[in-house]
Amino acid sequence: MRTPSTADNQQNPDEPVSSSLTSQHRKTILAIENLCVSYGAIQALHGVKLSVMEGEIVTLIGSNGAGKTTLLRTISGLLKPSAGGIVWDHQHNLVGRLPHEIVKLGLSHCPEGRQVFPQMTVLENLHLGAYQQHDRPAIHSNIERCYDLFPILKERSAQRAGTLSGGEQQMLAIGRALMAKPRLLLLDEPSLGLAPLVVQKIFAIIRKINEEGTTIFLVEQNAHMALQVAHRGYVLQTGQIIMEDAAANLLTCPEVKAAYLGG
Repeated sequence: MRTPSTADNQQNPDEPVSSSLTSQHRKTILAIENLCVSYGAIQALHGVKLSVMEGEIVTLIGSNGAGKTTLLRTISGLLKPSAGGIVWDHQHNLVGRLPHEIVKLGLSHCPEGRQVFPQMTVLENLHLGAYQQHDRPAIHSNIERCYDLFPILKERSAQRAGTLSGGEQQMLAIGRALMAKPRLLLLDEPSLGLAPLVVQKIFAIIRKINEEGTTIFLVEQNAHMALQVAHRGYVLQTGQIIMEDAAANLLTCPEVKAAYLGG
């Protein structure tokens, strides 16, 4: 595949997502340089290089097994890279830091498969997302924000998480990640296993979260929905970044359409 030039392909006002801030006015808050990750003798990521700028939604698309989840788990400290760097806010190298230290710096990870605590209530799950916070009024305010974003969670606050529908569990997983008040939210496959109408609702909320000031790095197999909501996108294939561009340009790119958008 050819890598299109972002500089030559700027978004126009009719495209799915546009921004009044051009890339030169944004601050890079996450920079990944030549990242390599292996599982034993199998190398999953090969020299991955990408960046996320403050205020953006950046999406990473690719087929199942391309290494998307591996990348997020490495950023959040769950996996250790064999080479390369992950720089947060121009000053913190995330490589070697523990997951709770990375959360404290301002990154929060909503994992693939939701991974809520099924025997705990909705409210208890939300409180777990704030386990590093000690300001009770702030915690209460964050819970109310989650309820504003996901009113159904307020209705289900005393209900065990394991009895929620798949869509409600995904909302809870996102809400729990937001309880840490992250500057950057890492979202791994938020549409996985959900009905189309629920997927549309989840992506509308993702856009709202971004509009309220949270930067988002979105990993998603539903390439069409991801590119509609994102500002920029990267394509990952067998552990390597093969394309990057404005999301609207990737939506119309023949190679991307053929490989990920059904023609």
